[in-house]
Amino acid sequence: MVQFSDIYAMQVAVIGGGAAGFFAAISAQTCHPDSRVYLFEKSSKLLSKVKVSGGGRCNVTNGTESIKELSAGYPRGGKKLKNLFAKFGTKETRAWFESRGVELYTQEDGRVFPVTDNSQTIIDCLIGEAEKLGVQINLSSPVKGIEKVENGIRIQFEKSEVIYDKVIVATGGSPKRSGLAWLEAMGHEIEGPVPSLFTFNMPKNPVTNYMGLSVKKVIVRVEGTKLVSEGPLLVTHWGMSGPAVLKLSSIGARELANLQYNFQAAVNWSGVTNRDWTMGELNRLVSEHPKKQIRNTKVFDIPERLWFFLLEKARLDLNSTWMDLKKKQLQKLAEILTNDIYPVKGKTTFKEEFVTCGGVSLNSVDMKTMESKAVSGLYFCGEVLDIDGITGGYNFQAAWTTGYFAGQLG
Repeated sequence: MVQFSDIYAMQVAVIGGGAAGFFAAISAQTCHPDSRVYLFEKSSKLLSKVKVSGGGRCNVTNGTESIKELSAGYPRGGKKLKNLFAKFGTKETRAWFESRGVELYTQEDGRVFPVTDNSQTIIDCLIGEAEKLGVQINLSSPVKGIEKVENGIRIQFEKSEVIYDKVIVATGGSPKRSGLAWLEAMGHEIEGPVPSLFTFNMPKNPVTNYMGLSVKKVIVRVEGTKLVSEGPLLVTHWGMSGPAVLKLSSIGARELANLQYNFQAAVNWSGVTNRDWTMGELNRLVSEHPKKQIRNTKVFDIPERLWFFLLEKARLDLNSTWMDLKKKQLQKLAEILTNDIYPVKGKTTFKEEFVTCGGVSLNSVDMKTMESKAVSGLYFCGEVLDIDGITGGYNFQAAWTTGYFAGQLG
């Protein structure tokens, strides 16, 4: 058993070398400069999710500075994060990185990236800051056990046991409940994990022949439920993706899991909820362009190839003119444009950015300090908590915010 001397005011262990873990370690060493902070990563790589985020560009945060809008981006945890966001939100995150030489920019969709468009910029900043402060980084250091003892918290490693004054758990999301059993055994309430942020599989559906096509604004809903989302949609070789689908998968993570990812997705290509309005637009084309071929009059900013696909799905001759279409044919086209049904059978993880819904219940955590209510001196941050956001920088923002406050060790 290793016990430390009194050379440092506190000995702090951070378990997990991801975004939340690094930010917690930096925060702890900054707030308690007379303490020693150790970061333990079980693998041989640091910040692996940061590396692949945003296609290798790293979606650092979201551009909104509204606490209300920011909180709304979290299907789970948003309400309880509000007070933390008010003190360390997107504005403070940007200022933190920019003050350390990382220039950022905001895209039209609200996502924030480093101007280098390279995630290594963020990785270098975090590692550099941790090393500058004196955080002790340990790779290939899996934790085998953790236990509350009279004089601190004992961590069991492969070849040693060490007692620390404070421990911050930043182990990330677990795809299985068994991966959280050690925390449950310590008295924490666990919300069973299920996948979030995934795309919809549509095996052998003809729409997959149009992979790569995107539509700027659609409305997607799950039939038989109240789940609905809107935004850009991307057709892929396996089905559908894009912000509209990813947001829907996040909002409906538990409900879709209960359906075993077997359901009907209804796509409104017009992006307008009022079907009568869509029908009115088609009637306007009949009135204003009666002799024009329907193939040459795509609507609602739908890509031409997809427009042809939808016309054929409505069983219309592409060479027909608008005046050729009968009322029932127009109604059928309006139905396809506003309520196009696609069977979904399964899901696919969004790139390599696995996100889970579930984890340590926020009922088990003091949301002012991120300290465990069951074990004094134990803190949580990041995806190990039952917090997850939609795509757009929300999950990293939760990591920065909870890491920042966990590191206060308040």
